Amino acid sequence: MKKNTEVENVMEKIVSLAKRRGFIFQGSEIYGGLAGTYDFGPFGVTLKNNIKRLWWKRFVEEREDMYGIDAAILMNQNVWKASGHVAGFSDPLVECKKCKRRFRADHLEDKKKCPECGGELGPEKQFNMMFKTNVGAQEDEDSISYLRPETAQGMFVNYKNVLDSLHPKLPFGLAQIGKAFRNEIAPRDFVFRLRELEQMEIEYFVNPTIEAGKEGSWQSVFDHFRLQMHDFVEKDLGLAKTKVHELEIAPGDLAHYSKRTIDFEFDFPFGKKELYGLAYRTDFDLKQHSQASNVALDYFDEESKSRFTPHCIEPSFGVERTVLAVLTDAYQEEASEKEGEEPRVYLKFSPKVAPVKVAVFPLLKNKPILVEKAREVYATIKKELGAIGIYGVEFDDNGNIGKRYRRQDEIGTPFCITVDFETIEKDAGITIRYRDTATQERMSVSDLVKKLKENLAV
Repeated sequence: MKKNTEVENVMEKIVSLAKRRGFIFQGSEIYGGLAGTYDFGPFGVTLKNNIKRLWWKRFVEEREDMYGIDAAILMNQNVWKASGHVAGFSDPLVECKKCKRRFRADHLEDKKKCPECGGELGPEKQFNMMFKTNVGAQEDEDSISYLRPETAQGMFVNYKNVLDSLHPKLPFGLAQIGKAFRNEIAPRDFVFRLRELEQMEIEYFVNPTIEAGKEGSWQSVFDHFRLQMHDFVEKDLGLAKTKVHELEIAPGDLAHYSKRTIDFEFDFPFGKKELYGLAYRTDFDLKQHSQASNVALDYFDEESKSRFTPHCIEPSFGVERTVLAVLTDAYQEEASEKEGEEPRVYLKFSPKVAPVKVAVFPLLKNKPILVEKAREVYATIKKELGAIGIYGVEFDDNGNIGKRYRRQDEIGTPFCITVDFETIEKDAGITIRYRDTATQERMSVSDLVKKLKENLAV
């Protein structure tokens, strides 16, 4: 397959920065790694947690119709039989007869020739992507279980539990953030396609008898979540609006459970790829599980005195793909005006997602009077921001001031605060440096705290 050198170069820089600055590491790296797995370092896990926190705030905490759950990763194998995963969660697989490497057939431009060695490819086969395991000491057909390939089914099988314990009125939703596992044939593009991943998903249940166009109909709920997903991307994550595109999936390409699906695609360096999905799953899942388990999963409507199986709208978000979109969108290179000097690299994160929001420096780390004052300013900022739920304040005296700016730029820190001799001798306040412009401004600590609260409030 043709390789795009420019794209590879950008991705190499992002992967290198992610490792160098403690965002993302190759899984099991000291043993040569394990394909399709990555570990998140100190700044990476904070970035990921900030994204999940913003998602939970928008889609759960700020709503009255959403209930959070955390279902088990291991489930009874009959869950996956009923959902269709055991029979149909597959990708097309081809194997090279010469080098024996395997590829996803739908990812190949030439279905007959191996992209690695040029050998002949064998016939296409279906490969089930679920990781199979056994539960308990006995290894037989009855002990088979699977690492869940999606979080959705945990919500469908808990629908009745939530209904019986909380008695919510339609429409209402279940929300979950959790791990999923897929034995991808060809994991690729850094953390875009993984074998171990994390999802943020909602199953929102509606009354199917409500007419189209009326409030509460599946069409109106579908459109509501479509707009909410755009707001999450643009207002919470701060991604460029021009890089997000809707793709209406054609009827012939819809999943077996869906009557309408929209993919939200993002302009990654390696192309326009799916970021999120929004699907109208109808009553497929509840009916499948009801039939397979012999447990009624319907709903009794008090107003109409009628009983029916709710239909479901599913907004689905990939955590690692979100991290990758945020990283690639934020990556900036700014040419230096000085000849021969390397460009300034910085991550232009929205302050809402930035893992470090404020870094505090003493101008010189070997001057106790500066260090003491910087520690005092650091403690004040941390306390004031922490009181309103804003975290991510860091004290940094590692290396000279130039190296600190370079490091904080690559971490994506929006504001750097420096305590210098004028702070001490002239009571002239501190210096705040703005990441995006690299400009500086001097102000009092009280004005600084006010400014930070205004700029960092979620």
